[in-house]
Amino acid sequence: MLLVVIIFVLILGILVFVHELGHFLMARKSGIQVQEFGFGLPPRIAGIQFVSGEKWEKISRQTILETKISDTQEEGQPEIIREVITEKTKEIDRVKLVKKWRFIWGRYDGDDAEEKKDLKEARDNHFSGGTVYSLNWIPIGGFVRIKGEDRESQEADSFAVKPAWTRIKVLAAGVGMNFLFAWIILSLVFWMGIPEAVDPENDSSQGKIQISEVAANSPAENNGLKIGDEIAGIQDGLEFKSVKNVQDYINAGKGREISLKIIRGKELKEFKVVPRTESLENEGALGVELVQTMAVRYPWYKAVWKGMLAVLDLTSRIFWGILGMLKNLILGAGVKIEVAGPVGIVFLTKQVASLGMIYVLQFAAILSINLGIINALPVPALDGGRVLFILIEKIRRRPVSQRLEQIFHTAGFAFLIGLMILITFRDIMKFF
Repeated sequence: MLLVVIIFVLILGILVFVHELGHFLMARKSGIQVQEFGFGLPPRIAGIQFVSGEKWEKISRQTILETKISDTQEEGQPEIIREVITEKTKEIDRVKLVKKWRFIWGRYDGDDAEEKKDLKEARDNHFSGGTVYSLNWIPIGGFVRIKGEDRESQEADSFAVKPAWTRIKVLAAGVGMNFLFAWIILSLVFWMGIPEAVDPENDSSQGKIQISEVAANSPAENNGLKIGDEIAGIQDGLEFKSVKNVQDYINAGKGREISLKIIRGKELKEFKVVPRTESLENEGALGVELVQTMAVRYPWYKAVWKGMLAVLDLTSRIFWGILGMLKNLILGAGVKIEVAGPVGIVFLTKQVASLGMIYVLQFAAILSINLGIINALPVPALDGGRVLFILIEKIRRRPVSQRLEQIFHTAGFAFLIGLMILITFRDIMKFF
């Protein structure tokens, strides 16, 4: 179980980190100062900061003695020769390239005299950089602190003073990175080899017979069979070469206990099940849907194309699924789509991890798309909600009151936290 938790934390951490990286890169590209970019959530363990720039430096002083001799003579007077020696100092300056870095322990930042001096020099000379790259104690995801996000700073490199389109790009970049990351993962999956349904008539000897669906409250679900389980090729001396062979075996055992050998990950498990004598529509006697699969590998250029198509397909499915769920909630029809919180995702991670690396990567891609879609929703406290306020600002031609916007975002955040607690409680009741 510890390994499963580590995999879960790693997947979630990478997905949130990638999302925040999108905000970071777009802010830097748009000339907005990023104050801190952290891996994990505060409190801070340590950080490092780099600054660079140019400043004028005095490299030498040169003293020059100038001698001036004058010769004067007035009528009837003796000749007078005067010698005046003048000392002049010439300063020689040059542009010096400055590159500095400093290490920060804990939350203390710029507290001693030397650090204050360095930070003042960086501000006075308009050095570039200055972002604190930090490692934090809570190892989930990351965060980015952008200058002027709270409207307090009105300087040229502040988020608050940038045009609306620039601010929207910065906010949308996190969502874009989640979709891009899912595309990269799925392209890698297609290149490594992804299980695909094959025609049993062609190369069936190389394929695997797997469970693709498990009906609710069916004999299969009640006895622990799961999506992705592989039906072993030999069962009680019988050899299964096709889906039909397995279906015939199950139907022949209706009403009595039969044994099914299942390959799950690297384990061979045996399940005792009793197929129903009367099957429900489209469920069969056992309540499973079977498919014959074979790992298919694609060249990299086809893998990239297939990966993009898979992202578009998953995005469409997830988006309409979420809309359907919200519609049912509004109409009071109840939630017919299974929603999982952190606890539920841990258990899903356990199931997926037992199937192998390819399935873990696919799972990570689906979570990344989910994260992107949810963040794009026009809900206060999410990126989509912040974009909504910028659009309202464009329509009204003046910003919404900062206090009012803060109230909406705080309420939205409280709602999301409450929803997460509710889903987590539901997960605990379900899985424990």
